[in-house]
Amino acid sequence: MFSSGTCKILIGVAIGATVATLVRTQAFRKGCARVMSAGLQLKDDASEFVESLKEDAEDIKAEADAKAAKAKK
Repeated sequence: MFSSGTCKILIGVAIGATVATLVRTQAFRKGCARVMSAGLQLKDDASEFVESLKEDAEDIKAEADAKAAKAKK
């Protein structure tokens, strides 16, 4: 009845129309906003953690340098 290519095109059009309808719903938009908010919060938390690690490493290095300088005297 339909060729393989025609069936694929019709399926693609149907899926595209379904997705376009879904994207326009308020629930989908709220869900996307929540996911984006959670992602940004995760990024901020990770940045804060990395900054904390960086400060700790700098403190350890400064202490080691001070001990090395004191040992040379």
